[in-house]
Formats: sequence, structure tokens, C-alpha cells
Amino acid sequence: MTLFRPGAVLGLLGGGQLARMTAMAARQLGLRVAVLDPDPGCAAAGLADRLVQGRFDDPAAAARLATGCDVVTWDTERVSPEAAEAAQREAILRPSAGVLAIVGDRIAQKSWLSAHGFPLARWEAARSPAELGAARSLLGRCRAKSAQGGYDGRGQWKLDADTATEEVFAKLGGCVVEEEVALSHELSVLVARGGDGALGVYPVARNWHVDGVLSRTLLPASLDPLLERRAVELAQEIAAALGIVGLLTVELFVTEGGRLLVNEVAARTHNTFHGTVEGCFTGQFEQLVRVLFDLPLGSTESRTTTLLLNLLGDDWLPPRKPEVAAALSTPGVSVHLYGKTPRPGRKLGHFVVSGRPGDGDIHLRAEQVLQRFRGDL
Repeated sequence: MTLFRPGAVLGLLGGGQLARMTAMAARQLGLRVAVLDPDPGCAAAGLADRLVQGRFDDPAAAARLATGCDVVTWDTERVSPEAAEAAQREAILRPSAGVLAIVGDRIAQKSWLSAHGFPLARWEAARSPAELGAARSLLGRCRAKSAQGGYDGRGQWKLDADTATEEVFAKLGGCVVEEEVALSHELSVLVARGGDGALGVYPVARNWHVDGVLSRTLLPASLDPLLERRAVELAQEIAAALGIVGLLTVELFVTEGGRLLVNEVAARTHNTFHGTVEGCFTGQFEQLVRVLFDLPLGSTESRTTTLLLNLLGDDWLPPRKPEVAAALSTPGVSVHLYGKTPRPGRKLGHFVVSGRPGDGDIHLRAEQVLQRFRGDL
């Protein structure tokens, strides 16, 4: 039995770029799309049959969105548990409101991961300035991350002996405080899990960040096979323990000593796997739609090596003038733009540079594409 039928309606709690690309995959299968977002000009608005303008913490708005939908999902953890539960009363919600309650709050997420024995860097919860100060004293070199919201380097604060913890807590509120560890690599694993428990796992991705913002991702990572196998097994175990129906991305740290630690998990499509659209037989957005509507999982096998580069709003601000045509002049390059208003640090789109398996020149070619796009070459 499948939930799929031509003209079925997919509801999206959130209308950002992830929702936009999910909506495009849904359209390919003849589905209709409804979107909830506080911004009527959100990235997914132009692909929506119906747009509900409302806050992510508004249960009434979530219920309006879900009414008339066959399946609902989310593209942001900013959706409140109460709004998710309201949507779940009106339609099938995948992943469930219970999963969102775990992954949508960093304290809840770390607590759940710890309780289930998954490897983490040392961490403490801080629900007051006093607890934040105590955590800093216990952990030494550490970083505070807001319990809710915060991404792309925002909602984070490095702590040292001179940091005014009361001021930090006033900015972040409740937060997790994590020990800073010396890293060798940053990885991510994407698992698709169907309603029947079927699993599909994408190749491990290797990620690079600048100022807390994802800069580029290589897929497949092409690292030590044993390390990659351990990373995949860990992600599968987390997905099974959550009982998730949907996609689960597990971000991982590899320490200089070779330890594998869970950084964060996200129960949705993910920036680090945009390259699956060009590089794998089934891209992550089509895969999500398949899972949501009980269609067979698509092949996660890699067809080619891809390198993703994020494009930030800074490149659209004067005196810069982005040269999309120049970027596209390089063979094997695709450009994805999200239709968002430029702001410093805001993700406006991404490039994907495709190459042969084991392509040693892919980073150089990607840098050249970026320079052409910026008019520097």
C-alpha cells in the first residue's frame, strides 16, 4: 500500500531552499505542494499551489497547512513541537513530531544521544548563566551553542577564561556547551529510512567549514574504508533508534587521534548532500519524496565525484556582480540559485562541480569556477 497518487498533496513546514528543491522533486512526480512560511516571498513560494503565511511556532497555522495534505514534512528545526503535533493531527507527518522534539532542541538531542550510548565530545547543558560558567570551568576550551535555532555559525560562541558568561547567556539563552576537540576531518552521512524499515545510505561526504558556515563538500569522501564503514554503521544505528521515517543526516567529527564523534543530527535533507542530485542515481530530494509517499527507495550509488561550493549573499553585494554565465562556461558545472534576497552570510545558492571518481583536480577546477563567478579570473 502506498500513499502515492497523481495529484496528492505534499505539505512543507518551512519554505526555504530545502523546501524549494523538495518541491521541485515532488512536481516531477506530479504531486501538488503546500507551504507554510512567515515570508510570503520565501524560496519555495513560487512552487507552491497553496501558501500559508504563518510562524513556525503557530499550531493553528500548521494545522491549516496540513489540512488537505496527504503527507507533511519540514525543512527546518525551527518548527515548534506544538506546531508539529498540530500538523500531525491533520495529516501524516514524516518524520514524526516525536522525532522533531528530540532533534529540534540541542539539549534534548545531546541528552538522547548520550542516553543511547553514541560517542560525543564532552558536553554540558547550560540553562542559566551560572550553569554556563560552571560548564566552561569544567570543559576548558569549549563552545556554547544555542539549544534552539542557530545555524551557519550563528547562535554559537567560543568560551575562554575571560568570556563574560552572563552576556553570552543573554544572547544565546539555554545552550549546550561542548569541549573543543582537535579535528582531522568533518564528515556527514545521509540515511533514508522507509516506513517498512528499509534503509538506503549515501556515500560518506567530507566537509569543510569557514567561520562555522559550510564552504564545500566532497562526495564521496574517499577516505579510509574502515573509517567510512564505522561512520555509516553509526548513522544507521541512530536512524533505527529514532525509528525515523524520512531522511536523517548525521554530522561527524574525526579527531586527530582517529576517534569518531557525533556532532549533530538533522532529520531532513541537508546542505552537505546537494551533490547527490548530480552525483548519485537518486538525489536526496527525490529520495525524500519517495520515502514520504511509501514509494520504493531509489539507488544511493554514486555515479560520479562531486564537489559542492556554497554561494553566499556577499557575492551579490556591491561592488561585486556575480557572473553566472562565466561559471557555467566550465564543463561539468551546474548552478543552483534559490531566489533569495542577498544578505551578508546568507546562502543564495551553490555550485556542483562533477568529475571522474578519484578526480584529483576537482578542487582546483572548483576554485577556478568560483573565481570566474566572482569576476576574478
